[in-house]
Amino acid sequence: MPMNIDDNSTALGIPPLLRLAFRPLFLGGTIFSIITIAWWSYFWLNPFSWLPYGGPIWWHGHEMLFGFGASIVVGFLLTAVQTWTGVTGLRGRLLLVLTLAWLLGRLLLAFGAGLPLWLVMAGDLLFLILATIAMAYPVFKAKQRQNMIFVPILAILALLNGVSHWGVVTNQPEMAQHSLHGAIMMFVLIIAILGGRVIPFFTANGAGVEKKPPIKWLEIVSIASIMLLVAAAFVGFNKIPNNLLLTISSIAAITNGWRFLRWNGQHCAKIPLLWSLHLSYAFIPLGFVVLALYAAGYTASLSAALHCFTAGAMGGMILAMISRVTLGHTGRPLQPPKLMSVGYIAIIIGAILRVVFPGWFPEGSHWAIGLAGGLWVLGYGIYVFYYGPMLVSARADGRPG
Repeated sequence: MPMNIDDNSTALGIPPLLRLAFRPLFLGGTIFSIITIAWWSYFWLNPFSWLPYGGPIWWHGHEMLFGFGASIVVGFLLTAVQTWTGVTGLRGRLLLVLTLAWLLGRLLLAFGAGLPLWLVMAGDLLFLILATIAMAYPVFKAKQRQNMIFVPILAILALLNGVSHWGVVTNQPEMAQHSLHGAIMMFVLIIAILGGRVIPFFTANGAGVEKKPPIKWLEIVSIASIMLLVAAAFVGFNKIPNNLLLTISSIAAITNGWRFLRWNGQHCAKIPLLWSLHLSYAFIPLGFVVLALYAAGYTASLSAALHCFTAGAMGGMILAMISRVTLGHTGRPLQPPKLMSVGYIAIIIGAILRVVFPGWFPEGSHWAIGLAGGLWVLGYGIYVFYYGPMLVSARADGRPG
């Protein structure tokens, strides 16, 4: 008999925005990314005197990872964990506290340059610490071993955030930067794990094709290679012997590429909610290829590889996933607005520009990076325009959540 995980009268008495974690965190995270990228693009194209906490480059990387990326990942996990475990998800006042903790971090990083550094650091760390606790409670209560991995993943993200802040506070820029690189690879790990679960499943259901069973050794090697690159990033890609980095990156590219090609993406050309996932996920094996080229000396730009993972895989996968999750969890058919396809394409083209020009045509990278920022604003702006009203209103089918 299905578990009734919501008391309807209680759940329906909560403001819609606070009924499940995806609502405030998807909305806040996407709006924040639009503001952040618009600001960064303007600063990039028209440099002016601006010295935020940690400096402009650190601030940009940190906020797109721990301001934008973390809000979406936490919103997704704390929503999905209710379905996984049958334990009522975070909602109401506790969800408001978590959301305000996220907002506090953003405000401190944006306007706290004159405050004590320890205060900015502590305020920003609060969100992921609370999120880790909120994730651990239902998973351990339900004794779901297969989903316990997300608890240490969130904890490691919190740790990397703390180490990066410590690098800022103690004036160790290399530590601050390498911790952000480690966080990038942690997000790649999260996408690889979740993508391996949902993309083949969604494709089988949406395209009406048979789901191929995973190959156990391929799953292990592909994920293990990413874990090794998390460690390599934290130590510093530039400190790893080139031959070792080339070997690990090549293994990651081959195994993750093979894994990806088994997910029947060739059947998704007419289904935006599917082709957007497949094209975005392709930036993960592509990023490992570019990282291998960096290790082999065929590009001097580590940034090209890192932006395969951030602008491409993170940017594209997040937009594709949240446009699907929002429809499903607000009681609507899985049919995105037609203009969302423009949003998906904008993010993908922007990611290509952000990778190719700095990596191989640096003389044109100034305007290419600015244009990539504009395409990000367009893509996520379309999401906020269409999906924002869904996130702040009750489910279309009248159910709680």
